[in-house]
Amino acid sequence: MTDKEEICRRMDEIHTTAMGVDRISKNLGLCGADTVAYCKNIIMDSRCTVYRKGKNWYCELGDVRITVHAHSCTIITAHIVK
Repeated sequence: MTDKEEICRRMDEIHTTAMGVDRISKNLGLCGADTVAYCKNIIMDSRCTVYRKGKNWYCELGDVRITVHAHSCTIITAHIVK
């Protein structure tokens, strides 16, 4: 199973903490959006590239990189890649 298939299979488990919502919203410039749903939509996009490095999955689409802890399915952070 590829990393993309694995993370998509576990999509219902993907979540973040309250601090994670604040951090991700700030880093991506999201205002009032459902942060977890936004990240899930990026991950599910067919153009999104997913790879695992150590304990984390890295999901990249365009200039956005989302980091998800592979065991707990917690979205750790997201950044605009320059």
